[in-house]
Amino acid sequence: MKVIKLEDVLNTERDVDGGNWRSQRLVVEKDGVGYSVHDTQIRAGTETHLWYKHHLESVYIIEGEGEVETVKDGKVWPVKQFECYVLDEHDEHYLRAKTDMRMVCVFNPPTTGEEIHDEDGAYQLPEHMKK
Repeated sequence: MKVIKLEDVLNTERDVDGGNWRSQRLVVEKDGVGYSVHDTQIRAGTETHLWYKHHLESVYIIEGEGEVETVKDGKVWPVKQFECYVLDEHDEHYLRAKTDMRMVCVFNPPTTGEEIHDEDGAYQLPEHMKK
């Protein structure tokens, strides 16, 4: 068993600031559980293009509200505190924060904890995870 404290992740390589967002990677690939868990904050008034081509993601919102627009169909999904949205088809999307948002994000396969979004809004898979 492990206990990971947010305070132990803050200001380490697992604490990543992407401009519109900041994310603390609590559980990562090297923890060996097959998924990763991030505590992510999205800044109010921002729009972020994301497309996890190599990962599935579930997002549970614990503070704030915004919307997710899926690119393939232009559908807009309002999201708010105590709701979970699931990107189960590697959905390319825009996340727009109406207020500051805080969320718990779970990724499969797990992230290494050091990723930043590429030009497509994706996290690349490390070489050892490519098939």
